[in-house]
Amino acid sequence: MKRLLCALPLLLLVLASAAPERFAFHYTKGDKFRILSETDENVYINKRLSHSAKILNRIAFGVEDAAPDSSWGLLSGTFETSEQSTGSRAYVISEQYDSQFRRDRFGRYTIDDRYYMPVVRDVPVFPDRDLSPGDTWTAPGEERHDLRRYFGIPDPYAIPFVAHYTYVGPVKLDGKDLRLITVNYEIFTRPGPPRAYTSIFPAEIAGFSNQKIYWDPAMGQSVAYEESFDLLFNWSDGTRIEYRGTAHAKMLEATLMDRDKLQAEVQKSVEGLSNVSVRKNEAGVTISIENIQFAPDSAVLLPAELDKLAKIAEILKRYPDRDILVAGHTAKAGYAEGRQKLSQERARAVADRLIALGVRTPEHISAIGYGDTQPIADDSTEAGRERNRRVEITILEN
Repeated sequence: MKRLLCALPLLLLVLASAAPERFAFHYTKGDKFRILSETDENVYINKRLSHSAKILNRIAFGVEDAAPDSSWGLLSGTFETSEQSTGSRAYVISEQYDSQFRRDRFGRYTIDDRYYMPVVRDVPVFPDRDLSPGDTWTAPGEERHDLRRYFGIPDPYAIPFVAHYTYVGPVKLDGKDLRLITVNYEIFTRPGPPRAYTSIFPAEIAGFSNQKIYWDPAMGQSVAYEESFDLLFNWSDGTRIEYRGTAHAKMLEATLMDRDKLQAEVQKSVEGLSNVSVRKNEAGVTISIENIQFAPDSAVLLPAELDKLAKIAEILKRYPDRDILVAGHTAKAGYAEGRQKLSQERARAVADRLIALGVRTPEHISAIGYGDTQPIADDSTEAGRERNRRVEITILEN
């Protein structure tokens, strides 16, 4: 279960009094937002702890269009979910979603039913009136969950709720003047069978979410939040699956990347390293290590590659404010499932090595495997296969 909403528990100062003010979202065409959220979750099956998960969500979206008076915005972007595996510090990307939706000044969504993200929608929603500290209101919202992988439910699964809001008042958070809003909602529903499913479906869903939202009146946006949640699914075969956890999120601030300048700097720095090239792309600037050497059919890096990574690590340390993505690629050999798994394991090994070298903390570096799906050379020749066996390290714009 993935929570793709969610602020860091920093020291707050709620001011004693504040004048009434109007809350409204503001949108300007071309604006870009990036959010990093973390979820710590325990999963219980039939009341017994099954496993714990640490989930990292990177969200990047921009305002494609906006009303002249900023009263609505058309937003599109990507939602990326990563998880830590046992024995690894690196986060491995498990899901990537695209989404597009329109949001009005009150916070209400207009979004096509095919989109899975965001999970929590119409939160926060503001009333069309001034608010003073202590004021309360309610508004409907919903959660949408991706239940395809394990349960074969093809559509984003909708769970409605009514949210209860309280405007607490102005706060100081991370040196900024913000507004604190609490949001609480309970869930209880007994839905019917969905239009399609593999073998079981939710017969009863119950739970709650308690959130603190930090609102920036200058931006007209939520910039951070904290959440505790508990969501229980009673399935049609009698299985009980419960998700309990906490989450927090923060909007990231980063200067726009000068790709040409960064590419030139990195290119100069990697001169002399064999099979290493640099290019700019939509995501940022990528260092590609072709024909990277591992022990046969494994993710164990050979000594020569460790030396090469140590030199690349020193380059990456020069840009500490940028997150990093490590992507693994293979040549077309063996089975597709095996190629995918091997590319992911090798990307994770490189990411773990960069973390160990102090390049980034785990939450600022992630790994993904593409198998043989993105070749850059002809797999019918040995020279082409060597080029396709590569790891790419991207300095992200964030």
